[in-house]
Amino acid sequence: QVQLVESGGGLVQAGGSLRLSCAASGSILRINSMGWYRQAPGKQRELVAHSPGGSTVIYGDSVKGRFTIARDNAKNTVYLQMNSLEPEDTAVYYCKVVVTTTQPYKLLEVWGQGTLVTVSS
Repeated sequence: QVQLVESGGGLVQAGGSLRLSCAASGSILRINSMGWYRQAPGKQRELVAHSPGGSTVIYGDSVKGRFTIARDNAKNTVYLQMNSLEPEDTAVYYCKVVVTTTQPYKLLEVWGQGTLVTVSS
């Protein structure tokens, strides 16, 4: 079993900042990738930022230059620093982690419960 706990969402004014956290725990041998996605009302879930490991990071076009993803591998935690927030950033933000579990070895994709970010104009 692998669990994700997200935190850091809330209400912020346009131009403000928030930092999201997602901590993974459980039967983890190795974390292969960590990332953030979001889903706004009436829209499909979209990529925000993805860290497959090493120095590679992929950002969604709408957040480039404003959001930063960071991993603390020692804590099995991924962060999303969101600056210059816009009302269009309002969404539920989900953490996604792909892990290799301890024995029996499995590759698991795990989603967090989601945290709401609301940006007021």
